[in-house]
Amino acid sequence: MISVGIIGGTGYTGKYLIKFLQKHKNVYAFDVYGKNNAGKKLYDLFPSFQGFVENKTVLPVNDISFEHQIYFVSLPHGESMNLIPALLNKNKKVIDLGGDFRLDDKELYDKWYGFEHKFPEYLKLKQYGLADINGSLLKEADFIANPGCYPTSVLLGLYPLIKNFNDQVKNISVVSYSGTSGAGKKARADLLFSEMFGNVKAYSVNKHRHQPEIEQELKKIGFNGDLSFTTHLLPVERGIYSTITVYLENEADKDEIISEYEKQYNESEFIRLRKTPPELKWVVETNYCDINVSVRNNSVIITSALDNLIKGAAGQAVQNLNNIYGWNSSTGLK
Repeated sequence: MISVGIIGGTGYTGKYLIKFLQKHKNVYAFDVYGKNNAGKKLYDLFPSFQGFVENKTVLPVNDISFEHQIYFVSLPHGESMNLIPALLNKNKKVIDLGGDFRLDDKELYDKWYGFEHKFPEYLKLKQYGLADINGSLLKEADFIANPGCYPTSVLLGLYPLIKNFNDQVKNISVVSYSGTSGAGKKARADLLFSEMFGNVKAYSVNKHRHQPEIEQELKKIGFNGDLSFTTHLLPVERGIYSTITVYLENEADKDEIISEYEKQYNESEFIRLRKTPPELKWVVETNYCDINVSVRNNSVIITSALDNLIKGAAGQAVQNLNNIYGWNSSTGLK
């Protein structure tokens, strides 16, 4: 049994961390830390919690105690790095849901995130927490960088193909769509209902900060080709939908490719291979990633769908908690 600290626990992701950890059979206690909401009660922030979550007071981020064994950190980009080294130096385990430690190269933070990384030595200490792929590597890990929501959908969709057929891959084109909750709770005029309803738009074209994360992880399994990655906003609350087109040197063997996906995900509790392209409504409010693979001539089209707040954030983070301690992957999530 462990106790847990949730730092930045009053946003969309924090809400689901609280929900999952409240019912986790191996978590006996947790505290929630916040910045702007410090001093408030959870019921005031999340009225739906009344009746099944303890009405805790949100503690100030600046007053973090080091009494818990593990800490989930869910802070805006650029803020996690100021806190995590202190936790690690106190021999605490950390799962970071932000982007401050996902990349291996500090120079990429200047280019893609717009800030200089203050603690580049810690980039080498983290394990990249793609839970359904790297699970065995995460056991007893001290520091996990939880993947971004877009990279989770893309990497899970591509992994079996790149791992087994990389020598045939010419290039990859990814078109992904997100619900507005991916931008967090902060008020923005372009995310107002009157702006988003009935509308779809591309954003951060050729400059989305998740692109180097995807490229980094694909490179580790052999891919060094061209990747295009274009993101769009959908007029929905939540969800990530990715359509990935892979062009091969030669005509593909459909049965062989499908077989590799089945072997890779046969024992993954939260990956569902679909016979038809998935729909967002199949995965919203779940920790599943649904994947369909379509093969024709020398191209492979992969579609994947997941909930950005759960599989793309809090749910995968709890999976990684379970990986660290060797518990069943679904503990607290079903």
